[in-house]
Formats: sequence, structure tokens, C-alpha cells
Amino acid sequence: MVDAKLRTWIYALICLLIFLKAEGYFVDITYVESAVAKGAVCLDGSPPAYHLSPGFGSGVNNWLVHIEGGGWCNNVTTCLARKSTRLGSSRQMVKQIAFSGILNNRQTFNPDFYNWNKVKVRYCDGSSFTGDVKRVNPTTNLHYRGARVWLAVMEDLLARGMSKAENAFLSGCSAGGLTSILHCDNFRALLPLGTRVKCLSDAGYFINLKDITGTEHIKAFFNDVVTTHGSAQNLPSSCTSRLTPSMCFFPQNMVQKIRTPLFILNAAYDSWQIKNILVPGVADPHGTWHDCKLDIQQCSSSQLQIMQGFRTQFLNALAGFGSSSSTGMFINSCYAHCQSEMQETWLSSNSPVLEKIPIAKAVGDWFYDRIAFQKIDCPYPCDSTCHNRIFEDNSEA
Repeated sequence: MVDAKLRTWIYALICLLIFLKAEGYFVDITYVESAVAKGAVCLDGSPPAYHLSPGFGSGVNNWLVHIEGGGWCNNVTTCLARKSTRLGSSRQMVKQIAFSGILNNRQTFNPDFYNWNKVKVRYCDGSSFTGDVKRVNPTTNLHYRGARVWLAVMEDLLARGMSKAENAFLSGCSAGGLTSILHCDNFRALLPLGTRVKCLSDAGYFINLKDITGTEHIKAFFNDVVTTHGSAQNLPSSCTSRLTPSMCFFPQNMVQKIRTPLFILNAAYDSWQIKNILVPGVADPHGTWHDCKLDIQQCSSSQLQIMQGFRTQFLNALAGFGSSSSTGMFINSCYAHCQSEMQETWLSSNSPVLEKIPIAKAVGDWFYDRIAFQKIDCPYPCDSTCHNRIFEDNSEA
């Protein structure tokens, strides 16, 4: 056991050294202490935080704001469990994090955004920055204040120079990708009219479908999130005026009403959605899907058929989104989740491509209006450029 742990540690150290040499760099944390007085705090009452890498050269007046992912908490029990982790408390966050992929500061690895002001906003509210419950229960001391955190962080960045931005790009991964959709128009409204503002959602297009038992698991879960955090008032009114608030947590119900240009980057076989929406643990008590969820190559023909059905429903949920010239899409047929933060998938010698175009070029061309990009991959397993995830365990995150 000791040898195995030592080997794991050595391997992790080697990977870190390789990463630092070739692909990334570390950025210090910034705490928004002034937010506490406004009640804009993490679940445990600690201040919000972000990491800022200043722009340079021609990028000094350009801002990329990337939102961290990390799921959601949907009731007192799950929020209490989250409260003592980095996803609920800035006190538990590491002081430095690695910037890579879309956050890289080297032109070779990130040609369109390398010299911008690059921000990674830490995620510690559990509601994709939508919650705002005024009362704090003294027993749990849980603060559901995601919407206030969003505004406090944005105000801090505006004061640091984002108010003079020539170009501004809101992006995010997973729950952060959902944030970039939900807050896309809000982000646009904070910036001068002359600023080019666009949004990118990476693996944030969560769809409303029944699990393999026919249960509406994710629908009920999102309803609990919205109810627990008091999110209704902070979801797009263009959606809540037509549907119940929890249905407005699903991008398919509100993206058509977003006025700000939006790019959807997503795997058609999103590994998080397969594991947690299509086949959540409660829907597979005997673990029939265990190996398949860890590695798509271990799926049986019948399981692959069900996953092809998931892809069909995912594409149906996207229908109509890409009809506007201002929208962008890169939907590859990979078993993956989040492809903009890692250098190997964002831009490298063997990164995923659609029609020979890597993700970084597709997004950059779209952002700068060079070439419109709206591509959907052929079904699995046709794409040999995929970096399909292989999981070590089947945890629900």
C-alpha cells in the first residue's frame, strides 16, 4: 500500500513538472473581502475569491472571465457537506491554481487569448451563482448567496480595469458553463456598449431527460437546487415568465432568448451527464453500468445503443440554437466533460478537431468574427481525435 501511494505521488509530481515546463503556470488567489459586508459570501460565510493573471501587450484591455465548475447542492444536507470543502468555503481553497488551456499565457498554446487579463472565478455557492436567501439559519449557518457573489466579484473586476474592456469573454466549465449561459446577458449589461462581449459554455448544456428507469431524476434535482437557494428571482425572466423556475435551469429552455452571442462547446456523450443524468447511481443499484460509465470502450452494444439515444436527445435539445449567425457550436462525439481548461483538449498536437479545426481555433475564429463555426460530429465511435475520459472510480461528481 505504501509503495502504491509513493508511486502515485511520484507520478503526480512528474506530471506537475511536465505541465509547468510545457503548458501552464500558477496564479495566486484574490479574496474579495469587501463582499462580506454586502452578504455576498460562500456557503460558510467566507469571502468570494478569484485568480487574476494580468493582461499584457495588445491584450491589456481585454478580459476573459472563466467560471469554475463543481456541481450543485440541492438541500441542507448536501450543502452542509459542501460547506467544509473548497466548493463551499474560500478558507478551503488552495492559494494558487494552474492556468492552462483557454487560460494559458503562451501564444503557442492559446493564440487568441494568451495576453488577455485572465480570471478564474472560484465557485463556492452551489447554485451556479443564482441563489439569494436573505435569512441565515443560525443552526446550519448556511449562506445561499450565489447571485450576490456574482455581482460582488464582477464589481471588483470592473474596478480593476474591466470597465474599460475593449473585448470581454465570459466562459465556464460544467456548473460554471451553466453560469456563463444564465449570466451571459447580465455580463453584457455590466460593460460599455462599445465593448465586444461574448460567452462560452463548456460542458454546461445540461439537458432535461429521464434516466434509464424512466425517472425524472435531474428535473427533481434542479427543482430542489432552485428551491433551496431561492434562485427563481435570478433566473432569466424571459424563461420564468413562461415556465416554472427550475425548468429555467435547463439551457434548452432559455438559450433562444439570450441576446449576447453564445458558443456551446460540449461532448455529445457528456460523461458527467451520462453518469449523473442518464444513469445516476439510484437508477443502477446492481452496478450494471459501472464499467461502462468508467470507460466508454467497456460499454455493451445495448448500453451504447442507449447512449446513442442520449446523443439524439442532446441534439434535439440544441435544435434551434444554432440558427443565428451570432451563435457558435462545437459538438464532438467524445466521452468527455470540459474541454477548454485542459491544454490537451484546447490546443495541442493531438487535440480534438471537427473538420480539422481544433477547439481553440473554432472559438477564436468565432469570437473575432473571422469564420462562423457551427459543427456537430458524427456518432461515436467515428471520431479518432477524441480524448475519451477513463475514470478511476464511479463517484457522482
